[in-house]
Amino acid sequence: MVVAPPNPVRSEKPEPIELPVIDLSADRSEVSKLIVKACEQYGFFKAVHHGVSDDVIAAMEEEGLGFFTKPVCEKQRAGPAGPFGYGIKSIGFNGDSGEVEYLLLHTNPSSISQLSHTISDDSKKFSSAVSGYIEAVKRLACEILDLMAEGLGVHDPSLLSNKIRDVESDSMFRLNHYPPSSYRATTTTEIGFGEHTDPQMLTILRSNDVGGLQICVAGGTWVPVTPDPTAFCINVGDVLQAMTNGRFMSVRHRALTNGYKYRMSMAYFGAPPPHAWLSVPPELVTPHRPLLYRPFTWAEYKKVSYSLRLGDSRVQLLLK
Repeated sequence: MVVAPPNPVRSEKPEPIELPVIDLSADRSEVSKLIVKACEQYGFFKAVHHGVSDDVIAAMEEEGLGFFTKPVCEKQRAGPAGPFGYGIKSIGFNGDSGEVEYLLLHTNPSSISQLSHTISDDSKKFSSAVSGYIEAVKRLACEILDLMAEGLGVHDPSLLSNKIRDVESDSMFRLNHYPPSSYRATTTTEIGFGEHTDPQMLTILRSNDVGGLQICVAGGTWVPVTPDPTAFCINVGDVLQAMTNGRFMSVRHRALTNGYKYRMSMAYFGAPPPHAWLSVPPELVTPHRPLLYRPFTWAEYKKVSYSLRLGDSRVQLLLK
């Protein structure tokens, strides 16, 4: 992981990258091919006609913004994040920081219900909004994982999605709020959340219509992703890179602040159960692509990942 630098981000302002936009309501066979191609080339894509209702999204955004606009002393009742709950600037336990405040929740309903009492004056309303949103994006994540498996030619199309459908799934949900830089007497872009890859299987990201997400492309250049409030941004995590035998790429990304506008993002991190055995399906091992990654458990990889800094490379630790 990496500490946010004290100085503003200086950039030659590269052109935004136009990620593939995939209509999930189109022909299933074609959609699965497009998803595989996007994950091989970019590690990211945007999904439209995704089936998550506007009402579910709006309810979650309302609750998230309602929390972040509270006085700091009230928000701190839900913290410190250890790892779940409210955090500000400090990211993780290894000294990383950024210009961000956040709520991190486990997707387990009882965990959400328990934390809701410290987050909202109307805990039932907050818990209902979170649970409804998580249920909807989990369905979306499972559908995308099924399409990935089909496109890769995996014999069991539910092989990947079953990992996050499991009742013991270690999936998480995170609300990030990036106040405008003008709050800190500057209008210069700053690091909100430092460069990293997501260690889980798959991330389903939604943000308001304010830019900030950047991905690292070949040559180490950081390029902005054009915001699109009608789409979800989907990215491959480390576990999925390993389980696809390196076919899919888990790509470094980061979030920057905006000079004048707040940015709020909502990220669902689909993860397997801690002790599930994760390995490359035999269909993805060929003479031309021999086995690259050893079998492992999420608990094993999570422990190693969380012991490192945000920007440290990790997935190569799973190589044979």
